[in-house]
Amino acid sequence: MTDILVLYYSRHGSTRKLAELIANGIDSVPGAQARLRTVPPVSTVCEATASDIPADGPPYAELRDLEECAGLALGSPTRFGNMAAPMKYFLDGTVAQWLSGTLTGKPACVFTATGSLHGGQETTLLSMMLPLLHHGMLILGLPYSEKGLMTTASGGTPYGPSHHAHGDNRGPVTEDESGLAIAMGRRLAQTALRLAGGAA
Repeated sequence: MTDILVLYYSRHGSTRKLAELIANGIDSVPGAQARLRTVPPVSTVCEATASDIPADGPPYAELRDLEECAGLALGSPTRFGNMAAPMKYFLDGTVAQWLSGTLTGKPACVFTATGSLHGGQETTLLSMMLPLLHHGMLILGLPYSEKGLMTTASGGTPYGPSHHAHGDNRGPVTEDESGLAIAMGRRLAQTALRLAGGAA
């Protein structure tokens, strides 16, 4: 089986839900399996430490997850039109992988969730692509052959799946958002398998 890493940070659960849908799309492709990982929060208190094991959900990512994956789906909630600090902190620690070319040539996609409909979904997705381009990854978007891009009234962009969680972070993932996230996972897995020389 070919492992595809779905790496995300989620504060209120919306980005996690998208990650799980993308993982479903990956798992629907024969020969591919999703590896769900998250990153710990960061603290303004220098002495603060988090447990090595999250209270719930998937384990925290390790750098070897990047080395072992054949593709990467990277997700974060939007913070002022950019990725959240915990994800940026994790990526800032990947200099050794950048120097060794660990991720070079591997396919990647990005996804996000926002509290407001125009809260920076697209700028967050574009900014998340930047470190992946520096790593030499091949960035995948969502083509308009995915009908949900034309019908969505909430999240979903050609730059990657997104979700409008509303101000209370309780907005359910819509049918279009769900379909686009699953399609993104499927496309990422198929591309990773093709690049690896397998059938997809």
